[in-house]
Amino acid sequence: MIYLTGDTHGDFQRIAHFCARMHTKPSDIMIILGDAGINFYGGWRDLHKKEFISALPITLFCIHGNHEKRPATIPSYAEQEWHGGIVYVEEQFPSILFAKDGEVYDLNGMRAIAIGGAYSIDWMLRIPGRSWWPDEQPSTDTKACVESKLDQLGWKVDVVLSHTVPLKYEPVEVFLPGIDQRKVDKSTEQWLDCIEDRLRYGKWYAGHYHVAKSVDQLQLMFEDYDTLC
Repeated sequence: MIYLTGDTHGDFQRIAHFCARMHTKPSDIMIILGDAGINFYGGWRDLHKKEFISALPITLFCIHGNHEKRPATIPSYAEQEWHGGIVYVEEQFPSILFAKDGEVYDLNGMRAIAIGGAYSIDWMLRIPGRSWWPDEQPSTDTKACVESKLDQLGWKVDVVLSHTVPLKYEPVEVFLPGIDQRKVDKSTEQWLDCIEDRLRYGKWYAGHYHVAKSVDQLQLMFEDYDTLC
């Protein structure tokens, strides 16, 4: 089985309860749609978190969010082929996988492209390099990689797995009051708008906004669960 859920922000108790309720197996997959929060503090706190997760009977497949360090910048991570695409993984924790942006994965016969990253509206309250990272959004090179991969696929996939959403699908009804949206960097959402306009896809899953909502072919997720379809 392949399941999906939204942001966990380092708290995996609800994933543990889910595994117990669903009687999952290590071969089952849980897709975290960004902000897994596994690589956040560094040191022993992240290590204990990974030890807890590794004991769960499930494999985690995490999209990059905006409240975590990119695994590509962490020396203990290496690239590995998984389901037809490249993932980042630590040898000590083989059941905790991180998607590489622009890679396409074969998930139960469906082609799924990973597009992580987003902007943090609270970045000025966080510590650069410790609780906030300036590479949280996809770079120009990453965007080019995504578009090149889609060119190869004729701009057709079955599933999109992202953290944020195309601008047209922003859930404005859950925006935090007091935040001047004119000052929010929406470049990633604007770029995803362009991607969505051209792309033929079956389903688009995203997290980031801490809301469960479906509109058109897009499904926003938070603490809810679904099976990949």
